[in-house]
Amino acid sequence: MSIKTSTPKTPDLLDLIMAWEGGEASNEQTLELFSQLIKSGQAWTLQGCYGRQAAAFIEAGYISKTGELLRGKDGKG
Repeated sequence: MSIKTSTPKTPDLLDLIMAWEGGEASNEQTLELFSQLIKSGQAWTLQGCYGRQAAAFIEAGYISKTGELLRGKDGKG
């Protein structure tokens, strides 16, 4: 007999995009979203606002050019 355990669901990319576009994403979710988009290259192929926001996070030092999170939204990291 196997016992199924419930683990909290990690938001997938579509969930994060929907939350961000709906203005409901937390700061942490927003950084995770753009980190994933930069890593995959999708930040540069989706509509322009994604590329502009990704570039702004890179320029501000929150995310590296390769998509690694460098510091939190609070400026610490």
